[in-house]
Amino acid sequence: MRDSTHPLLSGEGWRRRLALWGGAVAVALVAIVFAKASDAAFALFQRCAALAPWSVWLLTPGVFGLLAWATHGVLRPTRGSGIPQVIAALDTPDEEFRQRNLSLRVSAGKLLLTTLSLLGGASVGREGPTVHVGASLMYVIGRRFGFNDPRELGHFLLAGGAAGIAAAFNTPLAGVVFAIEELSGRFEHRFSGTLLTAVIVGGVVSLGLLGNYTYFGKVPAGLPLGQAWLAIPLCAVVGGLAGGIFSRMVLATAAGKPRWLGQLRQRHPVMLAVLCGLALVGLASLFGAGAFGTGYEQARGLVQGHPGVGHEFGVMKLFANLVSYVAGIPGGLFSPALAVGAGIGHNLAALMPGVDPRTFVLLGMCAYLTGVTQAPLTSAVISLELTDSGDLLLPILATVLFARAMSGLVCRVPIYRGLADLLVKPAAP
Repeated sequence: MRDSTHPLLSGEGWRRRLALWGGAVAVALVAIVFAKASDAAFALFQRCAALAPWSVWLLTPGVFGLLAWATHGVLRPTRGSGIPQVIAALDTPDEEFRQRNLSLRVSAGKLLLTTLSLLGGASVGREGPTVHVGASLMYVIGRRFGFNDPRELGHFLLAGGAAGIAAAFNTPLAGVVFAIEELSGRFEHRFSGTLLTAVIVGGVVSLGLLGNYTYFGKVPAGLPLGQAWLAIPLCAVVGGLAGGIFSRMVLATAAGKPRWLGQLRQRHPVMLAVLCGLALVGLASLFGAGAFGTGYEQARGLVQGHPGVGHEFGVMKLFANLVSYVAGIPGGLFSPALAVGAGIGHNLAALMPGVDPRTFVLLGMCAYLTGVTQAPLTSAVISLELTDSGDLLLPILATVLFARAMSGLVCRVPIYRGLADLLVKPAAP
């Protein structure tokens, strides 16, 4: 006989709410601590580089090699962004697989090792790892509250990932859209309220501790109707294709291609990581220190109309992101991708001097991020919330949809989906 108890009076319903609300608070607190630790780690790297520029030739390759060694065994799930691990866990209700990728040991390792990545100057972000840790915390808390059904735990994973991205960027709406569009191919109506509540609770905690801030600051840019709208297809084509090419290169290397690279990763992962660290330092020596870190400072300067980098920044940062990911160390793609997109927009602005260059930077950011993730709504919402640029809503939406089509021409599988598939069924060496 069907239980007729009202949802607000159901004991199990309140147990679920307490688990999700408590989990959302935990995710927000961890995200804040992680953000502070990551910023402090990269600031320390910058001080070392400023005091003794030669030290980066030892520090960066040394940290890369150490991370490759540390993640060779039980901490292997800490490698990379972390978002593919969450997607794979959502698709694979096997308890052993989820425990291996979402344990508290993996969460703690993800936080510490990503922070170490930034201490070594790696061109990685903290947003993907925050999603991984958020989903992991929610999964563990759900199990502690007695929810063992794989389908039910999938809801906890989804809510944790959404709360993670919302807390990492201080973008609540982007957290919800990201969970729907990127983490899960489906969205159940009855779960919508639960997901929203988890994101709101995490957002309130972040708001209370950090205040109401915009990640890149408010950008009062506009794009009047007329010839200026040619900026949309221009940014979409270049950014979308560039993002798709980057994704295709990452997926190819993850699958062991070219063969020599796959064999080197399998037989000498520490050596490969050290070589990637040296390549990153080489890029920084040739083109500037923007090769190191998340690229936040450079992207913010471009978005605010105060470029502190040259026109080589976008392409250089793309290769910096690639060598950091090929190294197999912990770290995400979101912030570095936004930096690449900002650089691309900065380049394209020179072609249309009559258009506000900040508009080009914003459109370049959302176009490239869409090209990498092939998640147009998430890219649009993140770009809007990061810059509080509601006046550009329609141009941004048009750009991401066009960029998604361009990316699909060169990379058939979205990067996170492709990496998740390799986790479930690893490629043969």
